[in-house]
Amino acid sequence: MYPIFLGGAAIGFALMYFLDPNTGRRRRARTRDQVVHAARVVNESARVTARDTVQRAQGAWLEAKRMFAHEEVSDDALIGRVRAELGRVVSHPHAIEVASTGGHVTLIGPILSHEVRPLLRAVRRVGGVRAVSDQLTVYSEPGNVSSLQGGEPRTGPRFELLQENWSPAARMIAGGTGAALMFAATQARGGLRTLLGVAGGALLARAAANRGLRSLVGLGEGGITVQKTIYVAAPLERVYRFWTDYQNFPRFMHNVREVLQVAENRSHWVVAGPAGVPVQWTAEITRVVPGQLIKWRSVRDSDVRHEGDVTFAGTSDGGTRIQVRLSYIPCAGVFGHAVATIFGADPKSEMDADLMRMKSMIETGHPPHDAAQPPRPRES
Repeated sequence: MYPIFLGGAAIGFALMYFLDPNTGRRRRARTRDQVVHAARVVNESARVTARDTVQRAQGAWLEAKRMFAHEEVSDDALIGRVRAELGRVVSHPHAIEVASTGGHVTLIGPILSHEVRPLLRAVRRVGGVRAVSDQLTVYSEPGNVSSLQGGEPRTGPRFELLQENWSPAARMIAGGTGAALMFAATQARGGLRTLLGVAGGALLARAAANRGLRSLVGLGEGGITVQKTIYVAAPLERVYRFWTDYQNFPRFMHNVREVLQVAENRSHWVVAGPAGVPVQWTAEITRVVPGQLIKWRSVRDSDVRHEGDVTFAGTSDGGTRIQVRLSYIPCAGVFGHAVATIFGADPKSEMDADLMRMKSMIETGHPPHDAAQPPRPRES
């Protein structure tokens, strides 16, 4: 009975959302566009995944053949292969000289002590290498050795599934495995069912989003960034003055219900979130360059963690170019962003529409009629 009630409530909510007399038509059109876009993305992803899988299979086959066949490689080609491998395992590859004679590779030069073993192991795996002669000069610290100054630490090749970004083939395999685990969970019982379901769902979500699990649930530091540049046919001083008045934002932003200045550099915002649910935060100005830059970020107890900046630049024709950048971590991470997008709270599309209303308002003096607050008398 309970699932039937939830299903009926979900259907009723969907009907109310899409058949709303005021915004239902726009919501239906946006949903249709999202479905078409998703179909195109899926089609392109399938094509890329197929090509990547074929290429990796060919590479694996060639690697297997190399293991069971004697490969003759010229000394110049072998040196090139070894040098290509150096950049993956040592922080100062140019400090090491490589020589080769008949497959016998000699390594000469300064190196940090913790990089010796990874280097020798990597060079021995290079195709065509028969033996490795270690004539390296080992240092525990860079000290005063000029060729060991600077450089970035190297971790060497990492297993595919331990990397931040997975290849299309790895995502396909991991996603299939996750789906199989979720199916197996339907046949299991007790704790095993829960374990298989959670593991399969996490693996499927990780493969689909190609993001770390912490980012998926909103625990990671990385967020979603959107950026937009727009030209306004108005003087720089007027545009900058418009942006520094908080009361202007509800007059051109569709979802901003209220902005209150609570301190000299702080303001409290009330915004209509997904499906009209109110979302609140307090923003603080972190840096201001008059006429050029405004930077802000949300305080810790805000519903949505975000930061951003807006830059202003005058143009030769007396207009103003505005660039807005917004980075935010949605509630529930990427999952929350996906749900918000479905219900019409996609920051990218909202920013585009809001900035177009802002442009029209400044250039014409007429506040838009679809903003959160009703229009005031004509701007001077």
